[in-house]
Order: sequence, then C-alpha cells, then structure tokens
Amino acid sequence: MNILFFGPNGSGKGTQGSILKDKYNFAHIESGAIFRENIKGGTELGKKAKAYIDKGDLVPDEITIPMVLDRIKQDDCKNGWLLDGFPRNKVQAQKLHASLEEAGIKLNYVIEMLLDREIAKNRIMGRRLCVKDNNHPNNIFIDAIKPDGDKCRVCGGALTKRDDDQDETAIDKRHSIYYDTDTGTLASSYYFKDVAAKDDSVKYFTLAGEKALPEVTAELISKL
Repeated sequence: MNILFFGPNGSGKGTQGSILKDKYNFAHIESGAIFRENIKGGTELGKKAKAYIDKGDLVPDEITIPMVLDRIKQDDCKNGWLLDGFPRNKVQAQKLHASLEEAGIKLNYVIEMLLDREIAKNRIMGRRLCVKDNNHPNNIFIDAIKPDGDKCRVCGGALTKRDDDQDETAIDKRHSIYYDTDTGTLASSYYFKDVAAKDDSVKYFTLAGEKALPEVTAELISKL
C-alpha cells in the first residue's frame, strides 16, 4: 500500500509511521531524509538542491518532486511506502498528484492526523529524542510516554532535545504553514481529500491525534 501521511509537528505521525513500517514491511519516507540522501550521495538532483540550500533559498518543486518520485521507485518501496512531510502546500500537492499519475504510481491512502494547535505546540516542547532511535516515543508532558528521568523509556538510551523544539517562534512559524487551509499543508491534505471523493480507489481518513499512542495505532491499523 502507498500512503500520504499528514499531521502537524507534535502529532506523533513519525512514531505511527515507524510502527506501520515494522508491521507492513514497507518504506517510511521522511521528506528531509530525501534531501540529505541525495546531497550526501552527490546525485545530480542533490547537487542542484544543495545550490539552493547553500544560498538559503527554497528548493523548487521541479527538483523536489523528481527526488520524491526517484525515492519511491527504489527497491525498498516495492511492498509500498508511506510519505511523511511532503507535500507542504497545495501547489506541491497538485504537482505531486499529476506526477504520480504520469508515472503510473497508485496512491492508496491519505491520512490526516487531527490535533489542536496548542496541544501540538506543548507536545513539541516536551519532546525528547533517543540517541538510538528518534522514533522511540518520549515526552515529559505526556504521562503515557514520559521518560525515565533522562533515559529513553523504550531502550534506556540517552535523551536529547532539539533546540528548535524549545523555540516558540520557530514552532509557531512551522504550525502557521501547516494549519493554513488556503495554501499551506492542510490545503494540500484537503486537495487529496477532494481527489478521494472522486476516486474510490483512494481512501482518505482522519485520526484523533489527542488520544494515547496505543489508541491511535489501533485506530490507524483498523482503517487500513
């Protein structure tokens, strides 16, 4: 199965994506990793992207979307893929949809994680990252996944925190992009909601992101 996964920073979609990867043995693709892999690997697209990044400019869709398509055509995506973090706006959604159709790549599910903006912000500021696996859930403000002191609750590894997770201005900026229903990330999610309404082969559903992790996982798996 091939999935697009939408949700604000702090909603837990990265954790859910990791769980699905293990359960269904498909690729969990995070958009930031695609850039890093291409730049590190010195690919032609990576070199073009780096030129923009080095100047502090946004990488244009004409480079980003071919990177995404190249990634989902790799061998580890043969059993399916879950794309997390892209598209980020309505124009990208339209271009990605057209590119998938042109390449004959079928989209099966579009998932939107629902979460109040203030709750999402608090979750980000309480998030702690395990040095062994960033997808191990640890958050000092959520009792169900509160770490054991400064150790990961899953594996006992050391915990760190991202500087930008403690920067309220940066968080608000990211969320302003995500929660924008006219041109932002939610607008791209709603674009695919309209696609699903016209195409029975594409299923669009929402998840209640405020629920505890196991509840969200159970609801997610039941809908796939």
